[in-house]
Amino acid sequence: MANGTPNGSVPLNNHVEGVLPNPAKNTDQMQTQVTKDHNIIDYLQRAQWLRAAVLGANDGLVSVASLMVGVGAVKRDIKAMLLSGFAGLVAGACGMAIGEFVAVYTQLDVEVGQMKRDVNTSVGGERDLEMEMKKRTLPNPYHATLASALSFSIGAMVPLLSAAFIADYKTRVIVVVAMSSLALVVFGRVAAQLGKTHRVKSCARFLLGGWIAMSITFALTKLLGASAL
Repeated sequence: MANGTPNGSVPLNNHVEGVLPNPAKNTDQMQTQVTKDHNIIDYLQRAQWLRAAVLGANDGLVSVASLMVGVGAVKRDIKAMLLSGFAGLVAGACGMAIGEFVAVYTQLDVEVGQMKRDVNTSVGGERDLEMEMKKRTLPNPYHATLASALSFSIGAMVPLLSAAFIADYKTRVIVVVAMSSLALVVFGRVAAQLGKTHRVKSCARFLLGGWIAMSITFALTKLLGASAL
């Protein structure tokens, strides 16, 4: 006998606290995990309309600004630039809306079909729960379509309004490029804030992409215009 216990065994009460689980601690961990899962679900639900809105605004701004700068490279008349920009706004908004509707509706059909197959193979009381959980994350084509068309129009209005009241050609082009660049930085900042991504990288991607598009459009249009095509 050692330490008052048979066969030199260690008293149990010295280790009960370390062996038995702590209910309060486990509850806190479960609540923390639920909170994290909830945040993840929120970002997943946000991703669909965020993607449509960001792409729409960026496409509207870059395409219309590039179109106006390109037309201005061969025709300095303000009416030609504004009409080309307005035509680009209408055509682009319609194209973005229709394209987004078709794409998201196709995705919805695929997910609904997969959900039905999963339900048919499931058994027990988990069927209704599984259906409800999947319904909450299904994409909405109407929301994506509206977000895409509206955001494209908002983005396209930036170069249009920037050039509307400036008569001098060089000043007009500089203002269009400057205001478009500023708007691209703002769009990148908003996208990073909503998606919780790196702000500087997001702004740089938006800005660099816009500059490349406007530069290529201006250069090629100027080249074709100089060739009298």
